[in-house]
Amino acid sequence: QVQLVESGGGLVQPGDSLRLSCAASGGTFSSLTMAWFRQAPGKGRRFVASISRRSNERTYAESMKGRFTISRDNAKNTLYLQMGSLQPEDTAAYYCAGDTLADTTDTGVGAYAFWGQGTQVTVSS
Repeated sequence: QVQLVESGGGLVQPGDSLRLSCAASGGTFSSLTMAWFRQAPGKGRRFVASISRRSNERTYAESMKGRFTISRDNAKNTLYLQMGSLQPEDTAAYYCAGDTLADTTDTGVGAYAFWGQGTQVTVSS
C-alpha cells in the first residue's frame, strides 16, 4: 500500500510562488503515474497536473499551463508542484495522487487509487 504525504502549503500573497511536495512510501514510487488535484471550499476535487513514471509526459489543466510545473524525483520518492503567479482563485486544498496508469491523460479523480491527505494553500492579501 502506497502512502502519500503532502507538504509545503501555506498562506501567500497574490503573485507569489510556492512549491508543494508529496513524499511517497510503502510502494514503488517509480512505477506510478502521479498527479496533483485541488479542491476549493464548497467545490469538487479538480485535476491540476499529472506526470508519467519517467517524467517524459506531462498533462496540465488548461488554466494551470504556464503557471504550474509538475515534476518528480524517483530517487527521493517525491512529487513536486511548483506554482507561480498565485491568485486568490488558487486557494484550495491540494492533493497528490498516484496509480499504475499507462499514461497521464486520464484526469478523473476515479482514475487514481492512492491519495494523500492534502495541504492547504491560501492566497490572500
